[in-house]
Amino acid sequence: MKQKLLLLASVAVGVLAAFLAHAWLRARGAEVDRRLAAIERSQRTAEILGARHALPKGAVLRREDVAPMRTLAAVTSDDNIPADQAVLVLGRPLLHAVSAEDPILWSYIDGGRDASRGLADSIQARMRAVSIPVSGAAAVSGLVRPNDHVDVLGSFSLPAEGAAAGGAEPELVTLTVLQNATVLATGTETARSGSRREGAGYGTVTLLVSPREAEVLVFAQQMKGRLFLTLRNPSDLHFEEKLPRVDFRKIEEELEGLNAERQKRLGAASRATAR
Repeated sequence: MKQKLLLLASVAVGVLAAFLAHAWLRARGAEVDRRLAAIERSQRTAEILGARHALPKGAVLRREDVAPMRTLAAVTSDDNIPADQAVLVLGRPLLHAVSAEDPILWSYIDGGRDASRGLADSIQARMRAVSIPVSGAAAVSGLVRPNDHVDVLGSFSLPAEGAAAGGAEPELVTLTVLQNATVLATGTETARSGSRREGAGYGTVTLLVSPREAEVLVFAQQMKGRLFLTLRNPSDLHFEEKLPRVDFRKIEEELEGLNAERQKRLGAASRATAR
C-alpha cells in the first residue's frame, strides 16, 4: 500500500512538473513573440517626401523638387509627409530651407496640413479642380480614393461618322476623354480627411486638371451620356495616342483582334512568371 501511495505521489509530482514546465514554455514563447514583433515593427519602412536637391526658404515646390524617400517607420512622425501625398504640397512655398535628400516636413510648408484650409491650397499653380458625377460601377465600384490616378471615359449619343448634319440617327459612342488625372477628392473626402468611413459612398469625384481639360469635362457632362473612370497604377505614365472612338461597328471589326492580343499578353506574362 505504501508503495502504491509513493507511486501515485510520484506521478502527481511528474504531472505537476510537466504542467509547470509547459506553462513556463508558453510564457517564454509569448515573450519571444512579443520581442520578435517589436523587432519587426522597428524594421518596418515608410516612404516619405524628401527634397531632390537643396531648396531655399520661400521656394515654391514643383514636382521636380521632391522625391520619395524610404526610411524606418519607427523614426517618422506625424510631421513627415507621406510620399503619396506629394500633390498636396506642390505649388506651395517653403517656410524653411531644406538640404538635398532631407525630409520635407508639414511644418516646413506654408499653411502646414491644417485640414480646415479646404481643398484650394492643394491645387497646383495653373491647374484647376473640377468635379464629375460618377459613383458605383462608374467609379470602379467606389474603390477610387484621393491621390489615385484615373482615366476618364465617356459614352455619348453622337452623330454617326460621315453622316450629313441632321441626316442620321445618333449612335452610342464610347471614347477616352482624359488620361492620367489625379483624384483630389471623392465626395467631400480628401487625402487630408484620412481614410473614408467604411460603407460610405460618394456621388462625385474631383480631379486635378488644366483649364482646357476642365472645359472638356464640363462640356462632356452636358452631353447626352455618362462618364466612367478607369483606375491606373500611379507609376504608369504611359499615354495612349490616337485612341479611336468605339461604336458597334468598331467592336464588331476589332473584337476578335482585341481578344487575340489579350491572350498574347497573358501568355507572355505567364512565361515571365514561370521564369
